[in-house]
Amino acid sequence: MTIGALATSTGLSKSGLYAHFRSKEALQLAVLEHTRARFVAEVVAPALTAPRGEPRVRAVFDNWLKWDAQPGGCLFVAASSELDDQPGPARDRLVRDQRDWLDTLAEVFRTGVSEGQFDGDPEQFAFDLDGVMLSCHMSSRLLGDGSAEARARRAFESLLASART
Repeated sequence: MTIGALATSTGLSKSGLYAHFRSKEALQLAVLEHTRARFVAEVVAPALTAPRGEPRVRAVFDNWLKWDAQPGGCLFVAASSELDDQPGPARDRLVRDQRDWLDTLAEVFRTGVSEGQFDGDPEQFAFDLDGVMLSCHMSSRLLGDGSAEARARRAFESLLASART
C-alpha cells in the first residue's frame, strides 16, 4: 500500500492524506483497523451464527475464501509481506491481529471438539487452515492459477476428514 495509490483511489492528493493522517504509519494503522472491522463483520460474525462444529468451521472457510477473492485480495496477507521485518506500531498491530485470527480459528475448531465432531489439536488445525488460505492466495493472485480455490477446497476437505472423530 503506497500513499500514491491510496491518494489515487480516494481522489485525494498525497499532501491531503498526509494532512489528515500526519504520517504513513498512522495511515497504515487506520487501514489495518478499518480492515479488521470489515473482516470481523464479513467473515467472522456471519460464521459464528452457524451451528457449532463443522458447519461453523465451513462457514469460516467459505467466508474467508469470499473475502480473499474480492478485488485487492486480503490486505492482511499483503501487509504481512510488507511489514514482516519492519518493526513498529503497524507491524505490532498486524501481529496482534494475526494472533487473534489464529486464536479464533482454533476456538471455532475447539467448539467442534467439544461437540464431539473433531479430534485434534486446535492450534495445529488453525495453523494448517491458515496455510491452505495463504497458499490459495498466492496461487490465485501471484501465479494466476484459476484452480487455486478448487485446490484450497480439496485441501480443506482433507483437513476436515483428518480431524473428524
